[in-house]
Amino acid sequence: MALAFEKPIEDLQAKVEEMRAYAAEQDVDLTDEVALLELRLERLKRETFANLSRWQRVQVARAPGRPTALDHVAGMVDGFVELHGDRALGDDPALVGGLGRLDGAGVVVLAQQKGRDTKENIHRNFGMAHPSGYRKAMRLMDLADRFGLPVLALIDTPGAYPGIAAEEQGQAWVIAESIRRMSRLRVPAVAVVVGEGGSGGALAIGVANRVLILEHAVYSVISPESCAAIRWRDAAEAPRAAEALKLTAPDLLEQGVVDEVVPEPLGGAHTDPRAAIDATVVAVRAAFAGLRGRTPSELVAQRRERFRHMGRMLETTA
Repeated sequence: MALAFEKPIEDLQAKVEEMRAYAAEQDVDLTDEVALLELRLERLKRETFANLSRWQRVQVARAPGRPTALDHVAGMVDGFVELHGDRALGDDPALVGGLGRLDGAGVVVLAQQKGRDTKENIHRNFGMAHPSGYRKAMRLMDLADRFGLPVLALIDTPGAYPGIAAEEQGQAWVIAESIRRMSRLRVPAVAVVVGEGGSGGALAIGVANRVLILEHAVYSVISPESCAAIRWRDAAEAPRAAEALKLTAPDLLEQGVVDEVVPEPLGGAHTDPRAAIDATVVAVRAAFAGLRGRTPSELVAQRRERFRHMGRMLETTA
């Protein structure tokens, strides 16, 4: 299903397909006409996606068909074996963790998984982890340190689950513990925001040496809808909130929140998932290569300095 602003693109694409079908059915040569329409379609896509508003980028980050965290895992990690449970309460399917091989070397994977359809979204709680999910993540961080394996974190969540049960189980505390545990990792850590990175729920597995983000992904302290509901008492003001939050990949790169923007196929990752995953693989390999050779103490120091120096203060005169 096309997003609202993609309707002109969808209509022109339909015309291209219609002309191709007509040419085949009538056995006529419409090569030049089809090529002209395809050129118009390419130009329309480029113009549309070069001028997206921040709210439109949020929509692309949430688009149906966008590759999920586990789609990325399947495309870059060989022999992935999922490990279940937090050894305290249970297993949270919203946060998947396990072991695999990246370019032949062992790696620990942490992945926030939304669903590909309604049934899976319900099972995965729309990617919103309970405290057991973050305890599982910390258990895997301990394994990474114990066996000297790098950590790859794939972020895609609107935020940690805010329900009463989660709060009763210490949601805020366990997120803080996860942030602290990841900051102390003695192995290389790379995090990639593949879709939506929301609040502390995302940051809990985002304290990495290198933080990457896909071109149309977003990363923010709060979702635009929640921000609008708090600030203007109206979730319909989400587009206004998105502009104020500056949550897009170019914004975050400029602010130093992320280290690199991974390009997506023209039209967004949902239009060509395989190409999007391939681009992510290249960026992840380069990120880990850049951390190779650093000692455990150097990795800890670099990670802490990276986050402590984040943010800028601008003084203005009244």
